[in-house]
Amino acid sequence: MATLSGWAFCPRCAARVEGDAARLSCPSCGAVYYAESAPAVSALVADAQGNVLLARRAFDPDAGLWDVPGGFLEEGEHPLDALRRELLEETGVSAEPGAFVGVFVDTYGDGPEANAVLNLAWEARLEDDALTPADDVSELRWFAPEALPPDEELAFGWIAPALRAWLARSAP
Repeated sequence: MATLSGWAFCPRCAARVEGDAARLSCPSCGAVYYAESAPAVSALVADAQGNVLLARRAFDPDAGLWDVPGGFLEEGEHPLDALRRELLEETGVSAEPGAFVGVFVDTYGDGPEANAVLNLAWEARLEDDALTPADDVSELRWFAPEALPPDEELAFGWIAPALRAWLARSAP
């Protein structure tokens, strides 16, 4: 659990903290800190022909690999608002969330400093087809379900199984 990795001092009072990778406490002020998964949202977007929208990551982790549009929630942000915001930031197009696809746990980054992530995935419908890659996306591309990139070209371990499950569920 990388969330608390490297913590030695309490951010509230600067006293030395005690505990382990899952829970730290401050004997001076009584503050308690828990390692927790960061919430993120993602959109599985299909066009009228059944093609799937993927975004090429511009930055690490996994720069150059294909991802589904999405990102981390801001503090206090409703997940569906975050999904709309992330789609607009990454594609330049407004979107409307659809059916909930599922929850997928993974990590963001590599090694002992990788953070646990709780990925919430929805179907989404774009309100326009004039896509413009932006934010942390270098390219947007539609893929036919039978022509998706191989697993090793997909960012993050949860994406390939999520895409397969969603496509199998969506198939006529």
